Amino acid sequence: MKELMLGNKAFARGLYEAGISVASSYPGTPSTEVTEEIAKYDDVYSEWAPNEKVAMEVAFGAAVAGKRSFCAMKHVGLNVAADPLFTISYTGINAGMIICVADDAGMHSSQNEQDSRHYAIAAKLPMLEPSDSAEALYFAKKAYEISEEYDCPVFMKMCTRVAHSQSVVEVSERVVPETKKYEKNIAKYVMVPGNAKRRHPIVEERTRKLIEFAETTDINRVEMGDTKIGIITSSTCYQYAKEVFGENASILKLGMINPLPEKLIKDFAAKVDRVVVIEELDPIIETHCKTLGIKVEGKDIFPVIDEFSQSLVAEKLGLEAKDSCKAIEGLPVRPPVMCAGCPHRGLFFTLNKNKCTVMGDIGCYTLGSAAPLSAIDVTACMGASISSIHGFNKALGSESENKTVAVIGDSTFMHSGMTGLANIAYNQSNSTVIILDNSITGMTGHQQNPTTGYNIKGDPAGKINLEALCKAMGFNRVRVVDPYNLKECDEAVKEELQANEPSVIISRRPCALLKYVKHKPSLHVDRDKCKSCRACMRLGCPAISFKEGKAHVDNTLCVGCGVCKQLCAFDALKEPEEVTE
Repeated sequence: MKELMLGNKAFARGLYEAGISVASSYPGTPSTEVTEEIAKYDDVYSEWAPNEKVAMEVAFGAAVAGKRSFCAMKHVGLNVAADPLFTISYTGINAGMIICVADDAGMHSSQNEQDSRHYAIAAKLPMLEPSDSAEALYFAKKAYEISEEYDCPVFMKMCTRVAHSQSVVEVSERVVPETKKYEKNIAKYVMVPGNAKRRHPIVEERTRKLIEFAETTDINRVEMGDTKIGIITSSTCYQYAKEVFGENASILKLGMINPLPEKLIKDFAAKVDRVVVIEELDPIIETHCKTLGIKVEGKDIFPVIDEFSQSLVAEKLGLEAKDSCKAIEGLPVRPPVMCAGCPHRGLFFTLNKNKCTVMGDIGCYTLGSAAPLSAIDVTACMGASISSIHGFNKALGSESENKTVAVIGDSTFMHSGMTGLANIAYNQSNSTVIILDNSITGMTGHQQNPTTGYNIKGDPAGKINLEALCKAMGFNRVRVVDPYNLKECDEAVKEELQANEPSVIISRRPCALLKYVKHKPSLHVDRDKCKSCRACMRLGCPAISFKEGKAHVDNTLCVGCGVCKQLCAFDALKEPEEVTE
């Protein structure tokens, strides 16, 4: 049966058909939907893990036990999971294990655009890279076969365009392989130095065998056309090349991006007059070709930053892009903003008002850095806010302690904030940490986390009490505030900054977009009372604008949170019943 499927959904379907038993992931765009789709199959155990390192270790444990397993993460999440990654490359597995890493060239929702192919090379693990939904499904099955044949985890590298675009796939029945019996093997699985030394040569021999496999596998294929130009490419760049050239070029399409074949590439290059490598971000394929002594063009033509497009490929190769491939010009820019009614807005307004230096973190609350709030000074990676404020305050002492805070979301805190908080408790910096608890993992689309009380399927689960946790970690000062209450927020921030000991403020209110949240009616503006002072505009709420010189509330956006009402000195913002009176 054929279906039109999102790349991530097709990948999940491939995992299911291949007999996956255990899936553990941490949500991260553009990888999130793979695990969400897997969770819809009741005969697969699925979970959201606190972070990517844990997810990879869970998948590893399941694979060692003899069941096919899977973990998923975005490219920056792979940084978190790198510790177990390099060692399980040495140990190998028992049943098949797939690691999905989704890159985000163009940084649509990421703090950098690192190229995950480097990890496959460094960890000496095979990496497959599909170019559409059909390949995502097929490659998932092939990845398990490779994993079990060569005794190692296999990377599946997705990217934003493949993950979030749709194409036709053909689905089939699920086939669950027999459980592979676990047998105790200390020399294989216990990576003390003596054992690890004996495992390294096995890894090198595995790489040699995988190169031989890469020469003949159907994952890599040659499409001969016009021999004046030969293109070596992979992933979405293959789709761009096909749309630009059609049959007017010969293409070596690489679906296995590590290890790369040698003879296959040399033979292809010998058949064409000119060889061009088209790949996003770093020159991985290009460098490999040059190492083989092949004269190729690549990054001397194409950029090493941002994602490519059909138009860019055509332009860089001196061709006219087809009208269907040209980007629409003149569209208005729509910068991302915190939603109307976002519970973080009142807290960020308070921090801005008090001229706080704010160490930020990764989440939708990072938008607090945007004007007019401009309430975040630094954002690096998950959990860095708490560790950074400790270092910042240790460096400056009393010069910074009473005006610097760290902000971190509830999911991010569970991901990698606890160790930083333990460091503050242990090494005693006078730091104030604000946990922005919106009762969900917001930025990636409302996934559950260990503080919500529900698992990936929405069933009741263990729930971590943030107040009790912080107190157990050694914090005497732990308080909860409602970010819709500006006076309460202001008092809490001022008092905790003045306290001469570490403290935690939990800013708690559910995300305004959660289905169970019941909103109040939209506010309205009494134009006679509005003095055009624009105090309400200081919130940066998308529901508030100015029309004909007066404040205006868009009742299709306003959720009646009342934060703006607290700023109006002239009582011009009214609830519906007040307007009627």
